Amino acid sequence: MYGGLIYSDLQTSRYCAGFAYTVTLSWTSGQFIASSFMLKWMRLKDYRCFEAAEVPFHAGTTLLVGRNAQGKTSLLEAACLLMRLQSPRTSTRTDFIRFGAKACIVEGLYGETTLRFGQSSTVRRLAVDNVVTSRSGDYLSRTSRVVWMDHADMNLVRGSAEHRRRYLDFAAAQLYPAYLPALRNYERALRSRNFLLKRDAVIQWRQVDAYSKLVATHGELLSACRDELITRLQPHVRAAHQALSGGAEEGMLTYQRGYEGSSLEEELSRARSEEERSRSTARGPHRGDVLLEINGRAAGSFASEGQQRTLCLALKLAQARVLEEGRGEPPLLLMDDIFGELDKARRQALLANLPGKAQKIITTTFVDWADEESLQGSVFEVESGRLTQR
Repeated sequence: MYGGLIYSDLQTSRYCAGFAYTVTLSWTSGQFIASSFMLKWMRLKDYRCFEAAEVPFHAGTTLLVGRNAQGKTSLLEAACLLMRLQSPRTSTRTDFIRFGAKACIVEGLYGETTLRFGQSSTVRRLAVDNVVTSRSGDYLSRTSRVVWMDHADMNLVRGSAEHRRRYLDFAAAQLYPAYLPALRNYERALRSRNFLLKRDAVIQWRQVDAYSKLVATHGELLSACRDELITRLQPHVRAAHQALSGGAEEGMLTYQRGYEGSSLEEELSRARSEEERSRSTARGPHRGDVLLEINGRAAGSFASEGQQRTLCLALKLAQARVLEEGRGEPPLLLMDDIFGELDKARRQALLANLPGKAQKIITTTFVDWADEESLQGSVFEVESGRLTQR
């Protein structure tokens, strides 16, 4: 048992710090929340460029229109932060605080649940229905799942393996409640192990091995989650890529775990000579990657820019479908100025293949691309941190 949660389907059992836990990896299938809620409104105070702002959201599409550097992306980021306690733009929480202010607040109404996120220079405060909680898991069990789409998604194909691991981590953390605690524990153990590998001229392997057990315990769980997630994503990536390319191409993805065999602890033991040279942990999910292919060829090396962009869109559409399957309702789609970079055919194909009942918040510099359905939602002009509804 891990974090008080037991699932059915894919199972892994480990022993750590004298106690046993069993984690099985499966969909939450409505065990925690099963509802068709939407984000109804959001209010900001001293967040980024906004001294104060409030925006009501449409059940279908909300368009945020304006020139660059006016605050559109900050609004989208705030919605992601409110729902997932994560920013796609920064890992430094104090970046959210408006210059000259001491703290920022983001609050909103999701269904009938009031959510509140506050950040000062040193403290984060969370509240659900005006009840303060220190447990992010309790908070997240009351929120929506999210898919974030922006121009930086091209890094999924062109960028380093870190971008592809983040793609998996963001989805897996929303599907498996045990995933995020395991990821944090893995990263802590990995930092400690790497410190010990670098500290002494002669490595003290007995001390290192104590952290090897922790790295293996949490790393095998992460790998099992990622393996299952890839299995769930693959048919949706294939279908979405065919739809976006007019049936001309097939997208594929394969997870590479970062170690061979079933036991990460044994792999670490066999990698000692390599680690003596590199002074860093040589095996584990932090070395993992996702091989992306189009028609059987590596997308990063052989695909054109248009093909790469199509695959990136397919990856995010697949993520949305998998999250929808997990809870029985579509995720909140946050789309940051992506339509201006697409040709007409891809724009139309993307709009046609979005989950039909999903709530969408979209930033854009112009609305020429928007179809009649999109314009029937809410449209706001954003300028210098101020919103005006059209």
